[in-house]
Amino acid sequence: MTILDRRVTVVCGHYGTGKTNLSINLAVDCAKEGLKVTLIDMDVVNPYFRSSDYAKEMSELGIRILGPNFANSNLDTPSLPAAIGDSITDDEKVIIDVGGDDAGATALGVYRRQLSMADPEVIYVVNKYRSQTTVPEEAVEILSEVENAAHIKATCIANNSHLKDLTTAETILDSMEFAEKVSELTGLPIKFTTSPVEDVQLNKIQNMYPVCVYVKAPWEKAGN
Repeated sequence: MTILDRRVTVVCGHYGTGKTNLSINLAVDCAKEGLKVTLIDMDVVNPYFRSSDYAKEMSELGIRILGPNFANSNLDTPSLPAAIGDSITDDEKVIIDVGGDDAGATALGVYRRQLSMADPEVIYVVNKYRSQTTVPEEAVEILSEVENAAHIKATCIANNSHLKDLTTAETILDSMEFAEKVSELTGLPIKFTTSPVEDVQLNKIQNMYPVCVYVKAPWEKAGN
């Protein structure tokens, strides 16, 4: 059964917390369950880590990708297609990958009417090892900025703490206190903790969500 309870899921958080990779994993898992899925890329801020860049791979799984117009070009002023609003109010499974922080969340605010009707699950992604969110209070402050910009309230937390290729079981276990403190300060439950590695030590963590690493920086794709 899919880990997503509602038809529409919004994935938001600080730059570099791994929102795009998480969004892709959620979309892929829904598609594997035979669900009709649309993955909406609303990142009009970061040119390097966008769901739209993986459209070919996603389409092969039957996942529809909607993203900024000109997302794969050098234009500096991408726009959001009108089909995004329609998909939010449709009857398919929708996952929205929001750009980092308040700047990216502002784009989501354009669709606040459709989102309020859809009653989405809003996952706030945290990563203890990301700069500017190394202490819980910083993560809470950024959440407030995102909520105000997007005109939406988070409903839960995803602990997506990782160190990319250096991630170990200890990396994830050491992040739990951080995530639990963010949960305490915000009053939001931890929906799941992600892990790109397998280790019996992680069995002690409730609601583990195994993820694959789909998203890589251009220099990583080049093997540098």
